[in-house]
Amino acid sequence: MHRFPVAARRRGTRSPLGKARRGASWALALAVSCSAAAAFSAGVVPSETLFPATTRVWVSVPDPNGLREAFERTELGRLIRDPQMQAFVESFGEQARKVGRRRLGRLGLSFEDLSGVPGGEVALGVIEPAPGRLATVIVVDTTGHGEEARRLVDTIGERLAEKKGTTTTSTAGGAAAMKVWSVPPEPGSEGATTVAVVVAADALVVGDDPAVVMQTASQLSTGRADSLSTVPSWMAVSARCGSQVAPGASSIRWHVDPLGFAKAFQAANPPREKRKGPDYVAILGRQGFDAVRGVGGVIVVDDGLHDVRHHTLVHAPPIEGRQPFAPDRYRLAARMLQFPNAAGLEPPAWVPRDVSGWVTMQWDMQNAFASAESLVDDVIGEKGVFEDVIASLKEDPDGPQIDVAADLVDCLGTRVSIISDHMTPIDVDSERLVIAVETRDPERVARTVAKSMATDPDMRKVEFAGHEIWELVDRTDSIPKLEIETPGLAPPGPVVADDDAKGRRARLREREEKLLPHSAVTVAHGHLLVASHRDFLERVLANTAAEGTLGEATDYTAVSGELSRYFPSQTALRSFARGGETVRPAYEMLRRGEMPKSKSLMGQLLNAVLGDGKEGSVREQRIDGSALPEFEVVERYFGTSGVAMETVADGWYVGGVSMPRDARGEAVAREPSGAVGR
Repeated sequence: MHRFPVAARRRGTRSPLGKARRGASWALALAVSCSAAAAFSAGVVPSETLFPATTRVWVSVPDPNGLREAFERTELGRLIRDPQMQAFVESFGEQARKVGRRRLGRLGLSFEDLSGVPGGEVALGVIEPAPGRLATVIVVDTTGHGEEARRLVDTIGERLAEKKGTTTTSTAGGAAAMKVWSVPPEPGSEGATTVAVVVAADALVVGDDPAVVMQTASQLSTGRADSLSTVPSWMAVSARCGSQVAPGASSIRWHVDPLGFAKAFQAANPPREKRKGPDYVAILGRQGFDAVRGVGGVIVVDDGLHDVRHHTLVHAPPIEGRQPFAPDRYRLAARMLQFPNAAGLEPPAWVPRDVSGWVTMQWDMQNAFASAESLVDDVIGEKGVFEDVIASLKEDPDGPQIDVAADLVDCLGTRVSIISDHMTPIDVDSERLVIAVETRDPERVARTVAKSMATDPDMRKVEFAGHEIWELVDRTDSIPKLEIETPGLAPPGPVVADDDAKGRRARLREREEKLLPHSAVTVAHGHLLVASHRDFLERVLANTAAEGTLGEATDYTAVSGELSRYFPSQTALRSFARGGETVRPAYEMLRRGEMPKSKSLMGQLLNAVLGDGKEGSVREQRIDGSALPEFEVVERYFGTSGVAMETVADGWYVGGVSMPRDARGEAVAREPSGAVGR
């Protein structure tokens, strides 16, 4: 049994139904309270048998204290204790406490509070008690820590009182009580916050819905018949991943119903203003991606061999009556999710030995292209857009006049790889990558690339070591035309009716995300190579056996060997990363306070997620990294890692390891110490 500590918040009531809902919650709470007294005096069942089948998110830690001790034995734990990191750790801790107070403060909790109370499992459940409504519940096994739990409840009350919260007490059979606080809205909030707490003999239950908290507390010793453990996706995850954990291992277990949670969260948290653009949650459901019933797994910390080991199952069984590995096992656009297993997923000889990272994946691109039409049309909001774009690329006299299906897609293989690295000195544009797509007919793909690029005034041809490279010039906000105009890659947005096919393509190009502003494209080594920068592409093209290849590197072979323990047969994905080289660019940018200016894919993603959404604006960096030491001081703490994925009958099984470095800086697995799950 394995479980987890996190806390969550509840947004205020947003509609006139709020009072009615709270009234219903109280009614249900009182209805179950008469049976709660007997349950409060018994032991606590595993949280997966306590939380209902409508639990959309579940995270559990069986032994929080053991997990903390295991973490301290990892390289990251040692990094945090390094004296030269203390100034940053203290600064970051204060920043985290402020964030924690804002997030957990709605429940009157802080992260520190949860560290001294557990005597056993700590678990979080985000539950959908009624359609479109979410409730958060934290259950803490307080065996042997009853006094600490009672003191924590007093602390919660004091904090909520400071926010002018009022409290009531609901007595359950005279044996235990539920305290409920109603806290007035904070500035900028639209409704009051409700916090409910029950202290049982061996458990503490805290949440934002009184009825759900009382119902959970009443079943602490018995569990429930319709529990999370009866959900097919949870059972599949447990069967696949649970066997990888030895008894007593320091682990975290988790499970998410991705689409179910997204729908409920969307309904429970409507935007204050009506937003334009497509509803991606609804689109995913319509396009068959509801085939993914659940995602979950286990994370093991310091298993005696690795710093971290993780196992995950994406549970996506085929439609009833369809064959497990058939191209049509899902419907509509979800048929794009076809990742065939294959042998020999190793780095090609032309991948340089010293790159930061490498990942390769098997993908049926012909099937993906054939399945993309309904998704593109649904996202754009206009039927026939996909077909129109394909036709215009072939027929427009001012365009490239290429048949995308015949001249490009049908010539591609099934393997896609990404090679990543960075240039020094580190700056906002240091990170590099090359995307390599296997080709079945390299000559035809090369002709297609040349034909497409030759019609683009922003592209220029460069010769390098016998290779023809097309480089983007005089344009800092776009990527190569070949990439832009491949259907399915254009971002969402309304398409303006336009009889001029050239005008439509121009509009699609203007809306393309600005991910690779210095792109370069060529066909070499039997692959279509798309690079973020020409200098890195040339480095890949010029690599020779004498300079060494990634597949020969000692740290790569060590990680690959560990992955093969868990994936002894064919796989659909393999990856390798050198932690220090992967982290260095972000570390240096964070240290200088320039992370929001980064032009890397990660930097742009962070800006999109954390920024204000305004075109051209630069977000404020939220973490003060000025106290970080020079990277060379901490580089030794970053090891290597790898991930593998296997397509299985009911979805995809993913596993990975993180390994420390030995005295020579090479990746190693520790000598076994204690029980280790295999």
